[in-house]
Amino acid sequence: MNRRSLMGLLLGLVANLTLAAEPADADVQAQLRHYFFDAARRGDVPMLQAFVDAHYPLNSQDEKGYTALILAAYHGELAAVELLLRNGADACQQDQRGNTALMGAIFKGELRIAQRLLATACNPDQRNGAGQTAAMFAGLFQRDDLLAALQARGADLQAEDPLGNSAARLANGEIRTPAAR
Repeated sequence: MNRRSLMGLLLGLVANLTLAAEPADADVQAQLRHYFFDAARRGDVPMLQAFVDAHYPLNSQDEKGYTALILAAYHGELAAVELLLRNGADACQQDQRGNTALMGAIFKGELRIAQRLLATACNPDQRNGAGQTAAMFAGLFQRDDLLAALQARGADLQAEDPLGNSAARLANGEIRTPAAR
């Protein structure tokens, strides 16, 4: 089956599932989710557009709580990030560990994507499950431009995680670990 036929088939399946009165077969739903998250991971914009056109829920999460936006950001797929954001994907949504797409982009060094995610309405001091903020990630990985941009957005560079790490301390190479506490 060629790519165009596969996309047409997927578009039809997704459209039928969103309009169906009864839930679709679990195997079909699982396969669609797989295609959706894989398209985000690979930056397959035409495939993602097919899901958007079929009104697939863009903020769906996989078993780790990753959304398509988190996966696209983490894997450096700027065009996919743009498409998802333009169509209503929630940049503030967190995975099971509380990490956001912005945190993933900073971690991976995807600076253009991180800059784009900074333009969303998310709280710059949003914390993950470990009490860390995006600014702490930027400080830890010496992403000085992002740290300045986060501060300009109102991020508190003195806010501390449970170990006493702050973005300002991390940017200066001062890392507190459980043993150092």
